[in-house]
Amino acid sequence: MEILRVENLCKRYPTFSLENVSFSLESGYIMGFIGRNGAGKTTTLKSMLHFAHPDSGSVTINGHNIDENETAVKQSVGFISGSDCFYPHKRLSVITDVTSRFFPDWNQDTYKSLIEKFGLDEKKYTKQLSAGMKVKYQIALAMSHDAKLLVFDEPTSGLDPVSRDELSVIFQDYISDGLHSILFSTHIISDLEKCTDFITYIKDGKIIRSTDILTFKDEYLLISGTEQTLTEEQKSRIIGFRTNRFGFEGMIKSSEKSLFSAFETAAPSIEDIMIHTER
Repeated sequence: MEILRVENLCKRYPTFSLENVSFSLESGYIMGFIGRNGAGKTTTLKSMLHFAHPDSGSVTINGHNIDENETAVKQSVGFISGSDCFYPHKRLSVITDVTSRFFPDWNQDTYKSLIEKFGLDEKKYTKQLSAGMKVKYQIALAMSHDAKLLVFDEPTSGLDPVSRDELSVIFQDYISDGLHSILFSTHIISDLEKCTDFITYIKDGKIIRSTDILTFKDEYLLISGTEQTLTEEQKSRIIGFRTNRFGFEGMIKSSEKSLFSAFETAAPSIEDIMIHTER
């Protein structure tokens, strides 16, 4: 079942434009949304959920078009931000009480179970929580109203490696029933390798690729060698070409491997692909 479809989403600012952003996600999967800072990740997520009103395009979540039924869409989505989004001088119990009133499907038993699982103390003020605990609290709130889609905006930014690893486990548990999905943006590419099924890559406000992670990685090869042996045609086909004291390095499309049979190639990571593409 398709849980998310974004079609031709546009949002224009004086110095930046989101142009015809389109991608989709099925239930039971995790999609990583990547791109360098300023590429349009946050603008896309906010426009999707009408936190910023888009200029055009359509968004369907859990079978509802957000333009036609924004309430139903937002009740089926959990939006989690890596930045502070709570009143610092309010206890968790107070914030939870207010939040629960907005969701008819709120399940207090589920919430209590998650609070215990995540080691959260409701008596604490939000200012007393670590960055990782704040993210876990947001997840607990989202899961307690059975959000079918979790949308994370840089959730692992500022977290230590242990906390980031814990989140990847939480992600996998959340989608394991095949009824829930996660879309999360990040610039910490190593997090994607642990749990992501699909990758959507945005650059300068435009989607340049949206596919499963294995296909994404199989489309490219790292290449290195001695620059003097390169022909001009070969050099023109290398993505992110750069010289160093040992020769050159770059990336090529796997389909063009036969043109570079004399050179050393290797499988790239997602981070390698992003770095060479952005060069």
